[in-house]
Amino acid sequence: MSPHLKHRPLPELQWLEQLLEQGRHHLQAREVCRAQVPHGPQLPVYAITLGNPDAAVPAAGYFGGVHGLERIGAEVVIAYLQNIVNRLAWDTSLHRLLERVRLVFMPIVNPGGMWAATRANPRGVDLMRNAPVDAREKVPWLMGGQRLSADLPWFRGHPGAPMEAESQALCDVVQAELLPRPFSIALDCHSGFGIRDRLWFPFAHTRTPMPHLAEVQALRTIFEQAHSHHPYTIEPQSMQYLAHGDLWDHLYLQACAAPERTFLPLTLEMGSWLWVKKNPRQLFSRKGIFNPQTGHRQQRVLRRHLALLDFLARAANSHERWNPTGEQRERHRDAAMADWFSA
Repeated sequence: MSPHLKHRPLPELQWLEQLLEQGRHHLQAREVCRAQVPHGPQLPVYAITLGNPDAAVPAAGYFGGVHGLERIGAEVVIAYLQNIVNRLAWDTSLHRLLERVRLVFMPIVNPGGMWAATRANPRGVDLMRNAPVDAREKVPWLMGGQRLSADLPWFRGHPGAPMEAESQALCDVVQAELLPRPFSIALDCHSGFGIRDRLWFPFAHTRTPMPHLAEVQALRTIFEQAHSHHPYTIEPQSMQYLAHGDLWDHLYLQACAAPERTFLPLTLEMGSWLWVKKNPRQLFSRKGIFNPQTGHRQQRVLRRHLALLDFLARAANSHERWNPTGEQRERHRDAAMADWFSA
């Protein structure tokens, strides 16, 4: 590897570190681990928090860059963090919100994969197949997670091996910042080769409905009341495919051990065909399959999802007003079963 390649910058990491400097009086940032690129740099994985640290208040967490090839996921999270940092100078309503809620960011979970333009981390492990959760039903061959070789895609890691440092860092942050709270939401931003933007919720390891199906249905209801023309298909991930080792299934199952608390992990799967069909030449680029390649389309995508990310912070803050209980919860669950599990 040439010296030029070894020391090439990672633009998203530079953008993030500039934001950390700009918002240093409001943000708490720590390096939770480092990713070592073979024959390349060591890259930090940051966790950033702001707002009320009291464990009694709700929280929203934002995650990106789990798959290094899907740079747009990290960029969406960083763009929202930039939106917040810029507004802190003048937005009193934002300051009031932050008195009542905790915000958590891990914009670049897999900087080594992003630097190398690979889905997996530098050790060849797909972080979203790396958790100790085995699917209960048949998964797609290879795509659902495999332990054959790191030279093949969707490698889960070797049997019995601990989770990768990046996967463990994400879990540690969620376990410390989100799971102990009475209510929390997480959004993990990805892109996939689809024709729609999708919002997924658990499970990925089974087609069995999640215990908090009523809460997800209630969240969808208030989102659609506030955004009647939104672009998202909202559905359980199991409607598309099952997989081994899903990090969010792993964390959600942990959260279910404390039934007095609610943790709702969501995944934004941006449909990259929306960009490819406007510029078919992107099909000949590995990055182009998963990311917008022109500046104006990238900016449009970043703007497109800001309302969703901001909504989740406000929904977490206001959870006591919409989180269903009693007969209302049963009605939401019945509606969700009819919408997603009636076939």
